[in-house]
Amino acid sequence: MVDAKIEQQIKIWKEFADRNKTVKLNPKKQAVLDLAEGVLNNEKNHGLKFCPCRLRTKDREKDLKLVCPCSFKMQRTWQDKGECWCSLFVKN
Repeated sequence: MVDAKIEQQIKIWKEFADRNKTVKLNPKKQAVLDLAEGVLNNEKNHGLKFCPCRLRTKDREKDLKLVCPCSFKMQRTWQDKGECWCSLFVKN
């Protein structure tokens, strides 16, 4: 059984993807569940929903760029591989 908070986070990501026609959630359900858990753990431990795949610098201004969903379309991984840094979002 999936935790209600995890389900809510995935719903938010799905809505984000629906608004951005070139983006969809990774079809690998377990990967999405693991990322949701990581984001929610970061929120619990650090106060914000930081991407679990990126290291915080502890500089608040810089780290705000790591809040999920981050500005992944500017990243090289998106341009080269068609996915965000942690593969949560992939090109549609």
